Amino acid sequence: DALPISGIQGIEALQVRAAMATGAAAIRMAYLALKSGEVRTVAITGLERMSSGDPTPIMARALDAETEIPAGQTMVSINAHIMEKYLMTYNAEYEQFANFAVNAHRNALSNPDALLHKQVNVADVLKAREIVTPIRLYDCAPICDGSASIVLTNDATLARKQNGIQLLASETVCDSLAVAARAQPLELNAARQSAQKAYRRAGIEPTDVDFFELHDAFSIMACLALEACGFAEPGAGWKLAAEGDIFLEGKIPIATFGGLKARGHPIGATGIYQAIEIYRQLRGQAGMNQISNARCAMMQSIGGAGTTLITNIFRAL
Repeated sequence: DALPISGIQGIEALQVRAAMATGAAAIRMAYLALKSGEVRTVAITGLERMSSGDPTPIMARALDAETEIPAGQTMVSINAHIMEKYLMTYNAEYEQFANFAVNAHRNALSNPDALLHKQVNVADVLKAREIVTPIRLYDCAPICDGSASIVLTNDATLARKQNGIQLLASETVCDSLAVAARAQPLELNAARQSAQKAYRRAGIEPTDVDFFELHDAFSIMACLALEACGFAEPGAGWKLAAEGDIFLEGKIPIATFGGLKARGHPIGATGIYQAIEIYRQLRGQAGMNQISNARCAMMQSIGGAGTTLITNIFRAL
């Protein structure tokens, strides 16, 4: 139905679904189509309406139907189990994760597209109501409605004329659907492998990435993604938050417009929002959220609880 509404007819149209990674998956499909030479320009629209009905059972469809769903697991409880195991394994403290939420909310304040314009501090995070131990309210990204569109093209002249950026790499890797079936559930192996493939494809190292738009649906996932992608050693991702290295002026800024946590998480459109935020940063259009001298950016989207990982790397032209 979207094509007639947009005024576009007589062309190929595809629908892409990859749970929470849908937007990033659509970018990868467009990337592959462009690389094949079959198409020259692709328009991508991500959209989601989650404001009617309970999103919990819908989100649970991204979990394992044989073991996790029959046991009453939800996306929140699965992430809570992962975080609890992380805290015990690495002798970490819950309060060391608080800056993930503080940073996201701070960056969302100057983003007119953000869902939440509310500044929070560490004390707010620590006293927020508990959802599933040890996860509290500010560890969770709000599910919301949203829509966003981008255009990818092989036409270099058009790209320069429209002040484009370059998509250097788009890689995806899958892991076991059930978290318990993974040998190392704290390592987000699919995130690590997709990032490594993307680094090789782009010809860069983690140190070349100026900022990282990660999938911070939960604070623990932000921490694990930083570790998996080579920005911190296993068990030390929280230090980047606790020491302020994830802030706009830090070593590896994340959630520069609020991330999923404060900009909001409109499932099917989230990855497109991330790409647009990267565009604004690399084009110097981020206003108060601008990263100084930003030239290379990475985004990563997660489908399920680390089941499908898609990594995209961009650079300024």
